[in-house]
Amino acid sequence: METISKEQFGSDNYSGICPEVLEALIKANEGSAPAYGNDFYTHEVSNKIREIFECDCEVFFVFNGTAANSLSLASMCQSYHSVICHELAHVETDECGAPEFASNGSKLLLGEGENGKLNPTSIEELATKRTDIHYPKPKVISLTQSNEVGVVYTLSEIKAIKKVADRHNLKIHMDGARFANALVSLGCTPAQMTWKVGVDVLSFGGTKNGMAFGEAVVFFNKSLAEDFEYRVKQAGQLASKMRFISAQWLGLLSDDVWLKNARHANEMATYFSSSVESLDGVHLMFPVEANEVFLKLKPEIEVELKRRGWIFHAFIGGSNRFVFSWNTTKKRVDELIKDIMEIVKWQK
Repeated sequence: METISKEQFGSDNYSGICPEVLEALIKANEGSAPAYGNDFYTHEVSNKIREIFECDCEVFFVFNGTAANSLSLASMCQSYHSVICHELAHVETDECGAPEFASNGSKLLLGEGENGKLNPTSIEELATKRTDIHYPKPKVISLTQSNEVGVVYTLSEIKAIKKVADRHNLKIHMDGARFANALVSLGCTPAQMTWKVGVDVLSFGGTKNGMAFGEAVVFFNKSLAEDFEYRVKQAGQLASKMRFISAQWLGLLSDDVWLKNARHANEMATYFSSSVESLDGVHLMFPVEANEVFLKLKPEIEVELKRRGWIFHAFIGGSNRFVFSWNTTKKRVDELIKDIMEIVKWQK
């Protein structure tokens, strides 16, 4: 398989480790430390996360987003319960059934909503569709922030969803694989976007924002965290050398590196979309509110871009997804813009 050397826009998972995280990893590699999270780095970063979120939350670390989502949902559900999520939600379309597997069978109930967002009406319909014992009882609402089409839930939208949740005794889970991107887009604090608007549990993403691996599961509703460490262990997600996950978070969260990284990725996405959206044969399918851009391209443009070596992926509704990262350079974005413009001109 060919090694990718030039920057590409298939995913923010293509990016490397940001310098601050790498430096923290190297520092953590000096000497030895207690295993399984009983180390200095895990203790320090857990307190750092509590400081950032302005609350006494419970914090756990896992290797990846699938585990963060699936185990956190399982902690909120019994096997006879259900999770309300958008029909495009990552937990539905890209987790290979892991949420159902981890919870021993909790069903996902799929709702509709413009721009990939659940709304109070769609949630209400699913929560009240059936109340008999033959149907899995709704227990959790799962929101992706920013969502699968690069759009962000506003604080008022989450508050409105919280009202429905309270009415039907539903918990709220937030899939925050791109949490930082949504946060800088809204210009609010982590607390304002989570527990202050009713979020019970957050899957806090680090990998897409400059880490090599590792996500955090943050319980604002601490009662839901009971025995969660056993779920982590049983699922094969308990890192024996935990300090190499934890130290990365220290590097990322110190001096607001995580926000700087996310802001840069968002800015590159906005720059790209504003440069090409008015071109013939190029149609912007969703608002650009974080670090992803979804374009409907004429087939000839798509084919020629790929022939020229660009990597991007077909996505929802026939769109093509371009994702921008903490280390995306304007020079490389300009090269992509130039090629699109050349192809459009050539097609005329």
